Amino acid sequence: MNHLLLLSFISQISDASEKGGLFDFNATLPLMALQFIALTVLLNILFYKPITNILDEREEYIRNSLTTASASLLKADELTHQYESELAESRKKAQEIIRKAQQEAQRLVSDRIKETQKNTELLLENTYNQLNIQKEQALTSLETQVDILSNQIKQKLLEN
Repeated sequence: MNHLLLLSFISQISDASEKGGLFDFNATLPLMALQFIALTVLLNILFYKPITNILDEREEYIRNSLTTASASLLKADELTHQYESELAESRKKAQEIIRKAQQEAQRLVSDRIKETQKNTELLLENTYNQLNIQKEQALTSLETQVDILSNQIKQKLLEN
């Protein structure tokens, strides 16, 4: 049975080669070549060039978008650095203002304390002087009274 199949297959191949095989080298071959070339040119004009143009435009759009994005990113970085430096400078100025205000407050407190101490010293000195004056007056008054009392005692003693 296998032999029959093999013989039938060989006979079909030999029949096909006599009738014209896969490639017949006659007038149809140049015609097929012309059709292939015409189809290639037609596809190139109608299909490939528009697609190539669309792809080129898309690539140009992407390139422009990337360039614009890069420029925007650089500008954003510059602005960020500028704002950071301005913020640092503002912080330094604020710290300097706070430091000066603290020094001024300390100076004012120190001046007030000194002024209060001077006023207290003056008040103490005035009080001390007044006490001394009153003491002197009291002593003088006492001496006068002692003298008067002494004189009275002496007169009473002399009268007796």
